[in-house]
Amino acid sequence: MPGLARHHDPWTTWLILGGRGAGKTRTGSEWVRGIALGEPDFASPPMRRIALIGETFSDARNVMVEGPAGILASHTRRERPTWSPSLRRLEWPNGAVAQVFSAEDPDSLRGPQFEAAWADELAKWKHPEETWDMLQFGLRLGAHPRQMVTTTPRPIPLLKRLLADPLVAVSRVKTADNAANLAPVFLDAVIGRYAGTRLGRQELDGEIIEDRPDALWTRDLIEANRVDAAPPLLRIVVAVDPPASSSKRADACGIVAAGFDEGGTAYVLEDATGSGLKPPEWAAKAVALYRRLQADALVVETNQGGEMATGVIREVDPSVPVTSVRATRGKYLRAEPVSVLYAQGRVRHVGALPGLEDEMCDFGPGGLTSGRSPDRMDALGWALTELMLRDRQEPRVRVL
Repeated sequence: MPGLARHHDPWTTWLILGGRGAGKTRTGSEWVRGIALGEPDFASPPMRRIALIGETFSDARNVMVEGPAGILASHTRRERPTWSPSLRRLEWPNGAVAQVFSAEDPDSLRGPQFEAAWADELAKWKHPEETWDMLQFGLRLGAHPRQMVTTTPRPIPLLKRLLADPLVAVSRVKTADNAANLAPVFLDAVIGRYAGTRLGRQELDGEIIEDRPDALWTRDLIEANRVDAAPPLLRIVVAVDPPASSSKRADACGIVAAGFDEGGTAYVLEDATGSGLKPPEWAAKAVALYRRLQADALVVETNQGGEMATGVIREVDPSVPVTSVRATRGKYLRAEPVSVLYAQGRVRHVGALPGLEDEMCDFGPGGLTSGRSPDRMDALGWALTELMLRDRQEPRVRVL
C-alpha cells in the first residue's frame, strides 16, 4: 500500500493519486477493513458507520466491494462482513456497517451520517462538487471523522482544492510501483506504449496533466459552461463514429448524444463510447441510447465501413431514422468550428464527461498526444455539427 496514514496523524482526508493498477483499490479496501475492525494502525475503537462512494452503483459493487482487490477479498473468511447487495450494505460481526452510494445521485447522501468514508475515482464522478459537499455534511460522527479518496487524477477544480488543503494527506503511486502484482503482458503492452506520453503520465504515473497549450479546448472553458441538467430540448441526436474493426486493438466506437434548446444552446448529454465492440454491439448500444433519450435521429459517420455502418443499425431497429455523414476534411479542420461554438458559450456539458473532456483538452493540430484516434471527440463533432452547423430540421419539444 502507499505510505500508511495512521489514525493518530493529524489528517482529515487521505488522498491517494495513482496510476491504473497501482494498488489504489486494495489500499482503500484494507483501510476500510482496518477501521471497521478497529485495528491499532487504523482506528481504535472501530469506526462503525462508513460510507462507500463509487462513480456508479455498479462500480462501487464490482470494484470496491466484490472486486478482486475489493473489501470482501481483503478479509479472512472469519472476519468477513455480510454483503447485502439489495440493501447496499456491508455488516461486520462487531456491528460496523458500510453503506454504498453512487456519485450519480448526490442527494442519496443527504441525511445519513458517518464516521468515515471511502470515495473511489473521484475525478470521474458525474457530479463531483455536489456529491463531495453532501458527503462532508454527513461526516459528523465520532471524535475524528475521516475520509479516503482513491483516484487516477484529472485536473478538475475539486481535486486541485484538495491538493492545496493542508489537512489533506497526499500519497502518490505509479503503476510501475505495483509491477510485481500485475500481469507481464499488461506491463509490456500498456507501459511500453504509453510511458512518457501525456496520457501515460496521467493514467500510469498518477500526475495531474494540465491543458495542452495548442489544444482546441480548455478545461476552464468546459467547466464554466457545465450544468447539472438540461432544460427542455427541441431536438436531440445520437452521433456514432464507428471503428474500422472490432479487434482488441481497434479504435473505440464513439457514441455521443447532444441536443439544443429553444434559445439555440446545445447540451452534450451523454458519452456512451465503447471499446472492443462488434458492429451489432455498438449498434445496439447507440439505438438503446437513442430510445432512452427519445432522440430525433442517429447520425452515423460512414467513412469506415460505408453502408455497412448504417445497415447494421437498421438490422437492430429498422424504424430508427439514420443520417449518414462523410468526412471530407481532416479531424482538426472538422473540430475547429465546433470548438468555436464552445468559445461563444453556445455549448454546455450536462454533468462530467471525463473521457470525452480528456480527449478534447488533449487534441491539437497533430491529434492526440497518445497517437490514438479521438473517437469520442469525433462523435461529439458530428452531433454538434448536425445540431448547430447545418440547416435545422423541424424540432419537437420534450423534457428530459
